Amino acid sequence: MIALRRLAAFVAIAEEGHITRAAERLGMQQPPLTRLLQGLEAELGVRLMERGKRGVRPTAAGAALCDEARAVLARAGGVAEAVRRAARGEQGRLAVGFTSSAALHPFVSSGLRRFREAFPGVAMVMEEAGTGELVEGLLGERLDAAFVRSAVGGVAGLAVEHLLDEPMLAALPAGHGLAEGGGEALRLSALAGEAFVLYRRPAGPGLYDAILAACRGAGFSPAVAQEAPRLTATLSLVAAGFGISVVPASMRFLGGAGIAYREIEAGAGLCAPIHLAVRRADASPVLARFRALIRGAAG
Repeated sequence: MIALRRLAAFVAIAEEGHITRAAERLGMQQPPLTRLLQGLEAELGVRLMERGKRGVRPTAAGAALCDEARAVLARAGGVAEAVRRAARGEQGRLAVGFTSSAALHPFVSSGLRRFREAFPGVAMVMEEAGTGELVEGLLGERLDAAFVRSAVGGVAGLAVEHLLDEPMLAALPAGHGLAEGGGEALRLSALAGEAFVLYRRPAGPGLYDAILAACRGAGFSPAVAQEAPRLTATLSLVAAGFGISVVPASMRFLGGAGIAYREIEAGAGLCAPIHLAVRRADASPVLARFRALIRGAAG
């Protein structure tokens, strides 16, 4: 295989049409360059240059080699730049997971969009799943980062950054006695005795536990009539009249007929956090870029 250095030297000779000028361009002496050309001709077994009155010019074989050499050198330069871009975190692959409720928050969607616009050379793979599945994806290195509602920092090998908190709303079937409140916030204790439809705990332990704790703080234990595998399914059950639920405020962006949303009093202590979870030991430059952008957006 011909070394890239020899190909670059040959292209310089062909482009300059003069060995001395090519040597000056390459920052070397003329005799070594002449020997390099002779060695290349010996290696290929063909004459590559012929002398003219004012210098040298490629033979037919030399012209063919020059075209191929330029293409090879261009590809080699592209490889080097790709490697440098990857080292800077500007090129590569990033797999990001999110829970269904986190995906609806404008912060998450805008953060993903900003990263794609800033680093178009990074191929992004998205995955929606429950918190448990996302944790498994991180630990199994299928995912690089995940937006979750639960503080899973206790999981060995994971690092979790708190990004924001959003309020939670009561989701009620349309026509429910508490659906109309004249714009006033609903006291959480007003939901005592209601049938609750909640996001199944193994899929979303953070929200499930927060709702139960807030209800107990308001003086009652909620009667959980139904559990759903996804928050979207939770809202479907509410619309069908199976009960009421408490959901992150961003869930109202789903709309949906048959559901009325009401704010819950601030003193209830209900909020839905969003965290970014990553593997603690992951030193990927792409992930570092992503984390920095997301942290900056969170302020």
